[in-house]
Amino acid sequence: MIDLRLKVDPPPIEEPLVVRLFDRRAGQRTAHDAILLNIDGERREYEYHGFSLTVHATPPENLDGDVLLVLPGQASAHRLIRANSNHNTLLVTEQCDQLCVMCSQPPKKYHFDLFDQFAIAASLAPPNAMIGISGGEPLLHKARLFEMLAAVSTSRPDLRFHILTNAQHFAQDDIELLAELGWDRVLWGVPLYSAKPEIHDQIVGKPGAFANLEQGLLTLMRAGASVELRTVILQQNVDDLPELAGFITTRLSFISVWAIMQLERIGYGRMNWPISFKDTSCDFAATARAIDIVTARGLNAWLYNFPLCSVPENYRRYAPSTISDWKRKYLDFCRSCTFRETCGGFFQWYDHKEGFSGLGPI
Repeated sequence: MIDLRLKVDPPPIEEPLVVRLFDRRAGQRTAHDAILLNIDGERREYEYHGFSLTVHATPPENLDGDVLLVLPGQASAHRLIRANSNHNTLLVTEQCDQLCVMCSQPPKKYHFDLFDQFAIAASLAPPNAMIGISGGEPLLHKARLFEMLAAVSTSRPDLRFHILTNAQHFAQDDIELLAELGWDRVLWGVPLYSAKPEIHDQIVGKPGAFANLEQGLLTLMRAGASVELRTVILQQNVDDLPELAGFITTRLSFISVWAIMQLERIGYGRMNWPISFKDTSCDFAATARAIDIVTARGLNAWLYNFPLCSVPENYRRYAPSTISDWKRKYLDFCRSCTFRETCGGFFQWYDHKEGFSGLGPI
């Protein structure tokens, strides 16, 4: 597992510091760049505006081009951007107005506004990067989020964003700004768990959420935004997947892709695993039917977080490698699998004793 927190010797700062690490001084640099001076085992000393910044990382960990967020008085830094990774996500808030039964990031009451720092970090990302934005619910701080997106889009028009939101907080007034951000620059990842309002609302723990979601999706459609509709398969909704597929193709045909997702065993997902996890390795029928419906009607469908050996052969082409590199693992039998290089594997916190029953090397 890749560590997204790095030990640092706390620098004498009073405000959050965003710094990009470089192994050598070459080419044009920004005011946020620190240059490596010395490596001594796990200790790496950087020069930053005439001062020393010490970061600890186990060799041969590559930090060249990585962007860190260092907070006053803290002995660990957040590794916001990893220059050699395609899986960089900014957790902009831990507040949320839903309480999903499978939430991997259970909400918290407090919020620290670091949007200015996130904007700086994004501006320091490698060329043409895709940056994820997640929560909690980012649109609880909609004005600040839009300010950040506008600023970064101006300074770094090459960057793209994948923003996860429950779409409960869009308004008519947002359409113009959403359109200005561009369909090609922002992909909105929006969850929908059932075509039946009562089931969706029960899963997200919020009465009226389905109705609010419909209005949010309507706003995104009117803005011409790109939408990735996301559905986690659960015991609570698996039988409704074919009906949901029909709903999507008749009511939401503007979406870019429908992502059907397996459950992540962490947070509330772990707590509710016995009553929520659906073993699709031994019962894929409803999922297959749903994929058949949407693809036959011209929409794209993908299977996220599915190890390839859990998917019938005819549907493996819909299962790309989607688990982020920093939280991915493989099991012992994966060593002899011929599909290892293209398989997304498993979450680090997956427990095979309570997981899929029909797995094995392909």
